[in-house]
Amino acid sequence: MDPRNGDITMRQLLRIIILALAALVAPALAQYDPPRHTQPAPPIGRSDEDTTVQANNGIEIQRDRTPQNELAEHRRLDRALARVAPQRKGVIDAYVVAVGLDSDAVFGREAREAGRVLARRYGAEGRTIVLAGTDGRGPSDLPRGSPGNIAAALARVAEVMDKTEDVLILYTTSHGAPLGIIYNDGDQGFGAISPVRLADMLETLGIKRRLVMISACYSGVFVDPLASDDGVIITAASSDRTSFGCQADSDWTFFGDALINNGLRKPQPLAEVDREATALIAAWEARGNLVPSGPQIAIGARAAHWLDVLDKRVPAAATKPVGRPAISLLDGQ
Repeated sequence: MDPRNGDITMRQLLRIIILALAALVAPALAQYDPPRHTQPAPPIGRSDEDTTVQANNGIEIQRDRTPQNELAEHRRLDRALARVAPQRKGVIDAYVVAVGLDSDAVFGREAREAGRVLARRYGAEGRTIVLAGTDGRGPSDLPRGSPGNIAAALARVAEVMDKTEDVLILYTTSHGAPLGIIYNDGDQGFGAISPVRLADMLETLGIKRRLVMISACYSGVFVDPLASDDGVIITAASSDRTSFGCQADSDWTFFGDALINNGLRKPQPLAEVDREATALIAAWEARGNLVPSGPQIAIGARAAHWLDVLDKRVPAAATKPVGRPAISLLDGQ
């Protein structure tokens, strides 16, 4: 066909078709409305004490889920667990589990990038599980960051790792309360994981070598139950303080930005990572006249046996932070 005669070439026709399809798809993407918390949570306990007891035993409530939705969720989780590679004899392998427990998009974005940063830092490509809701651009293609899915992910890691040799790297990000970390998926999913519950799961699974990082208000409640000679626990706040940066339209919480997006991207030991992150958070909080969150760390006496090995394997080249800095939240104040 000769375009000079008013005809169009095949290439031009394909371009027209692609542009037309893009015009149809773009509005759908632009109109995506992430899950919102519009209804009160279902009653769980008659008192705070009852709720804590239930959180220690494991709380998870799903409502208004269709059978098709549940089947799709089962398949997503099954695929994620099946992809986890087995351990290598004689090598201290790291297994990363990164979790966003709330459907606010900040937690979905933080969990995804935490999974990427931790997998690269600790050589855990193929040994990483990410559980999270939407990142704000569309429905999540990942399994939910629910208490049940976390238990399944930890059990899968315990199944394939060498518990005398390998290490669990667990990062969770969510809202928190004095009883623990909160699970809230829109108006459909509700629950909590208490320090006792998480400690019991890890103990039952026999996972002693572990680096646990918890980004949530009041997350210091996890330090004593999870502290051990063979493990490391780092939290965003003390047991009686809130942390900051968890607005739904943020890219990072203060803790996630300082620890994951800055400190852990660099070839430096974990102790130095923690010092840098703590200093960054303190500076941001001072700038915003915020009550200091009081991040916590506990490094076990025997943790150096595996931590030194992993720190020496960190890639020599640092990567650049991504997303909007958490401190940008204060620019409008």
